[in-house]
Amino acid sequence: MGQSIPDRPFTDHDRKLFQQRLHDSLSTLREVLREPGFGAGPQSLGAELEYYLVNAGQTVHPCNQEILAAVNDPQLTLELNRFNLEYNLNPQNFSGSPLLSFEEELQDAQQRINRAADPLGADLVSIGILPTLSPGDIDSGMMTDVPRYHCLSDALKSLRKEPFRIHIDGTDSLRYTCPEVTLEGANTSFQLHWRVPAAEFVDYYNAIQLSTPLVLALSGNSPGIFGKRLWEETRIALFKQSIDSRGSDVDRRRRLARVDFGHGWVTDAWNLFASAVAIYPPLLPIHTEQDPVKVWGSGRLPDFSELRLHMGSTWPWNRAILDPQNNGHLRIEIRYLPSPPSLTDMSANALLAIGLARYLLPHMATLTALLPFEYAEYNFYQAARYGLKARLVWPCLQTLSLRELTPGEVLTGCLDGVELALRDSELNATEIDRLLPVIRNRLQNGQTGSVWQRTQTALYCKDWSDASSVAEAHTRMLTHYRNHQKTGQPVGDWSLEP
Repeated sequence: MGQSIPDRPFTDHDRKLFQQRLHDSLSTLREVLREPGFGAGPQSLGAELEYYLVNAGQTVHPCNQEILAAVNDPQLTLELNRFNLEYNLNPQNFSGSPLLSFEEELQDAQQRINRAADPLGADLVSIGILPTLSPGDIDSGMMTDVPRYHCLSDALKSLRKEPFRIHIDGTDSLRYTCPEVTLEGANTSFQLHWRVPAAEFVDYYNAIQLSTPLVLALSGNSPGIFGKRLWEETRIALFKQSIDSRGSDVDRRRRLARVDFGHGWVTDAWNLFASAVAIYPPLLPIHTEQDPVKVWGSGRLPDFSELRLHMGSTWPWNRAILDPQNNGHLRIEIRYLPSPPSLTDMSANALLAIGLARYLLPHMATLTALLPFEYAEYNFYQAARYGLKARLVWPCLQTLSLRELTPGEVLTGCLDGVELALRDSELNATEIDRLLPVIRNRLQNGQTGSVWQRTQTALYCKDWSDASSVAEAHTRMLTHYRNHQKTGQPVGDWSLEP
């Protein structure tokens, strides 16, 4: 999405040529994926972490472009709103201690960014949704002033033809109408890229999909917005609704949301790309001079620019990534994790996602036969709404049946197997021994980021019907959150302040 945007409106010719490039890319990709040896190579990990910029008063501080200019780091990028930044980590081989390397890289980056932010009165905060955010913080003037965000916003609004409407029920209820896509910027996340063998992509992808509700339930860090107590991971509902290009009820029946959990168990990697082209109209029809059919016919791998750009403007919670670098490979982008309470929590969440997938991998044919995909999608939204209290429909290999279990019950029954699957990988034992206890501790005491935020806020709030009391409680809670975050301790060890 960092691609340059032409300084002119898109024309019908642009759209027609872009669509042709997409179709040519799909026909070529089918042949590429069948090529023996495509995507061969060591597994690797990449990651992106999004931040809020917050001032001493615990509210957003919109100065991302000034900080970007001062830091001058190509791995630091702008996000949709002026109070957000994203850091893109160097890829790591899936061996040794890649997650520890991520943490060390981020610690160094955060120090440099905060040194640049300090004179501006800002500081980085990693959290799914800032609890002190107000409706006034997400007006149209808050959008980062770069062409790609304006073009993306205009395209989504053009498809929708009416304001974006938010409707989320939890302990409280949120009804909100926003004329812009800036509410999407309230969501900050940790995105993990996992390069997997192309020949086994289907089983890896389905294993990630199946295990997503378990990891999500244990990783919540976004219990609400605008002072409302909503879902354990409110980002899931908010992100989908804040950029939903479907307006009327007719639109909703006729078209699918660009943010979704998927449309079924995957049987072919190519299908993920083909369905994205078939289902979603292009938002940014920026075409190149490269003809993928001719390039592939000459014995070279195309760069698939148009297809990759199109995939980047669809937002499944687990996204297939085609990368033409290094003779080409496929990755799974795990997108559902919130920005974490600590870097240790970030790594533990990533280890759990990978470990669960590796543990489930040998059994995917049976598990997907037992569990209709509709139940997998149901599990995802149950976990987002209720966290560790969710009731999931889970396939049991021993009895070849479906059972209703909490995420904790499922995880308790399989963590030993997850540990064995991780120890059978090329990860160092120290990486596993450092992070699995973080998961076990969080599971045992039930304290996720969302649980800690909600419990701490409740200690301070005297009257949930009084907006000023709620706002003061969230401000005090965020102060303690930031203090705990700076210690580096995982959230399962955080104390509650009286």
